[in-house]
Amino acid sequence: MQVSQQLAAQAVGQVLAGRNLSVVLEELFQHHRNITPQQRAASQDLAYGTLRFYARLEALLQQLLQKPLSDAFIHHLLLVSLYQLSYDKAAAHTIVNQAVLAAAKTRKSWAKGLVNAVLRNFLRQRDILEQQLADNEVAQYSYPQWWINKLKQQYPQHWQSMLEAGNQHPPMTLRTNRRHGDAGSYLQQLQLAGLEAHVLDKQAVMLKRPAPVHQLPGFAQGQVSVQDWGAQLAALELEAADGMRVLDACCAPGGKTSHVLELADVQMTAMDHDAQRLQRVRQNLDRLNLHATLLQGDASTPDTWWDGVPYDRILADVPCTASGIVRRHVDIKWLRRESDIATFATQQKMILQGLWQLLVKGGKLLYVTCSVFHEENQQQITQFLHSQPDAQLLSLKHTLLQSSQGQLLPGTEHDGFFYALLQKT
Repeated sequence: MQVSQQLAAQAVGQVLAGRNLSVVLEELFQHHRNITPQQRAASQDLAYGTLRFYARLEALLQQLLQKPLSDAFIHHLLLVSLYQLSYDKAAAHTIVNQAVLAAAKTRKSWAKGLVNAVLRNFLRQRDILEQQLADNEVAQYSYPQWWINKLKQQYPQHWQSMLEAGNQHPPMTLRTNRRHGDAGSYLQQLQLAGLEAHVLDKQAVMLKRPAPVHQLPGFAQGQVSVQDWGAQLAALELEAADGMRVLDACCAPGGKTSHVLELADVQMTAMDHDAQRLQRVRQNLDRLNLHATLLQGDASTPDTWWDGVPYDRILADVPCTASGIVRRHVDIKWLRRESDIATFATQQKMILQGLWQLLVKGGKLLYVTCSVFHEENQQQITQFLHSQPDAQLLSLKHTLLQSSQGQLLPGTEHDGFFYALLQKT
């Protein structure tokens, strides 16, 4: 536990300094190659959990400190330990003792005593400390105040449930490959493998508990992929047919690209601006035995890469704040700034305008974000329709999207997404 606490504290500190959690963890694990798989998993869980509830933990810590703590590592070690004491099943005395040992390794004479005193005071005064946070929205929901305010304004009926959903552990959902079978037949394979799950629709299955992909029957053979149910709707709404020329712009890591190819034999061009991320797309396609032309380019400047032949279908899964998938990327809450929304909206507008000229008359473009903020979603499409007279907004077919007018809110079965289907008239 001590090693996991130390690595998690280092990860939390680097994220709060502005770095991406996935990148930070990978670097730490590369540097500590001798740790066990269990320590690696525990470090990751502690880092994710601490960042998920960072604002609440920080507010508790500030009540426990008599003066500001200048040592960053000890500060973050205390946050990790408070997370464990609040949410972990491990024995409290073990958590405290291991944290004290981790503090001792810093060789700072005061560190052991401070960590021991703070954590034991928390255990003694926990109820009182938590009561004092009752009127603190940032601590209560563990989101920045600007985020809370924006959801209050844009979703007056749902803002609390949206914040709470973003603090839950994300479900693990599978997309069965239609070329191998349907969700019902794959559910039987899962049951034989001892994995509990239930069917969401013809191709989607949700596991009761997450499992490593190597435990999934037929994963290496391309029978199934890991993909959120909300994300699986993209290929269904695009309705690509055999022989069509299709562009998946901003395609990495390739989940939607491969889903389209599972559903129809199309001429697929999968494009992304990042060459390294395109390698991940290639790996996914190879595992599924699917084929696409991979292209590195900027979706907002097609003149630099387009061959002049229009596309029948375009999937524009544009860069966004990722505010709808925050439970999978807990660092987003603390890395994003409110001003980022306008920056993304400008980028999205440029991509829409750039890709629209590549669409054949009568063709369809599906605009997708994993955001819940209106500026990136409804407002973006409304502005585009006003400026583009040959664009028509079509009805969405999936029942989830029909009932939500294209805006999926994060819930127990799927993340938050926005969909808009446009046709060139």
